[in-house]
Amino acid sequence: MESVKGWTVMRVVMLGYQTWGHRTLQALLDSDHEVVLVVTHPKSEHAYEKIWDDNVAELAEKHDVPVLLRSRPDDAELLDAVRESRPDIIVANNWRTWLPPELFDLPAHGTLNIHDSLLPAYAGFSPIIWALINGEERVGVTAHRMNAELDAGDVLVQRSVPVGPTDTATDLFHRTVDLIAPLVRESLDLIASGQDAGQWMPQDRARASFFHKRSAEDSRIDWSWPADRLERLVRAQSDPYPNAYAFHGGKRLKIVSAAVSEGRYGGTPGRVFIREGDGVVVVAGADAHTGRCPGLLVRRVRTDDGTEYAATDYFRTMGGYLTSRP
Repeated sequence: MESVKGWTVMRVVMLGYQTWGHRTLQALLDSDHEVVLVVTHPKSEHAYEKIWDDNVAELAEKHDVPVLLRSRPDDAELLDAVRESRPDIIVANNWRTWLPPELFDLPAHGTLNIHDSLLPAYAGFSPIIWALINGEERVGVTAHRMNAELDAGDVLVQRSVPVGPTDTATDLFHRTVDLIAPLVRESLDLIASGQDAGQWMPQDRARASFFHKRSAEDSRIDWSWPADRLERLVRAQSDPYPNAYAFHGGKRLKIVSAAVSEGRYGGTPGRVFIREGDGVVVVAGADAHTGRCPGLLVRRVRTDDGTEYAATDYFRTMGGYLTSRP
């Protein structure tokens, strides 16, 4: 480390992937610190990993920073490369696999992980989508020190944005990804100046929650869910994410836009029931038989061939069911 104008210039190794890693690397390149090595994952065909896929390797190469591609970080060659880079700190964002302690504890300042949730809640994967489905009022980004537990280390800086009543996961992605650069700068400034002492806050593990990667199964609509939760699922699976879907006449139908109905409708969950305003109400909720539950007002749908319809055009007659399986 060297000192410039009273600040410590740190040697940084960056581990990251997709747009989150790309934003983090750009913030580091724009800082006063020196990026000495970048480690990123190879391209993936996983549906969620082809979204927001700004290329970390290309950005590093553009700035003549050495790059290593790794699916996992546990080989001796990678550990040797990081050790030879003599980092003062590792900064990670959207690294998709567990890091061994001999790697994350290697630098003097350890590893600063940038995670897109308000830890200790929503550790793990796809936190914005899960948070939106669950009706959280705020989402955000956390800078914390990595330890042996998943997203469990002491927190240095946390920033959040509110979740509006019509926000989609896409809206929240853009607002939270914009928090990354200032969060990285603030965190590194605190560490480089020595002002981070006393700022690290242990996480309350009693409030921790952990979420898995999303897959096609997680977008399947369960009509026993209440309408407000289904409406949030539709917003959480907004384009370009794989949309929430059900089956109509044995064929998959994606729900692109929906709302909670104004009226309350009784019957069997999944029944295509009645037109209301600019949409078609589908009966929803485990207690729908009571007639006291709103339905899901479906406004726009998309078939598997990519054709999109207003729900009032697609459902020409009422009756029949949207089902969870063919």
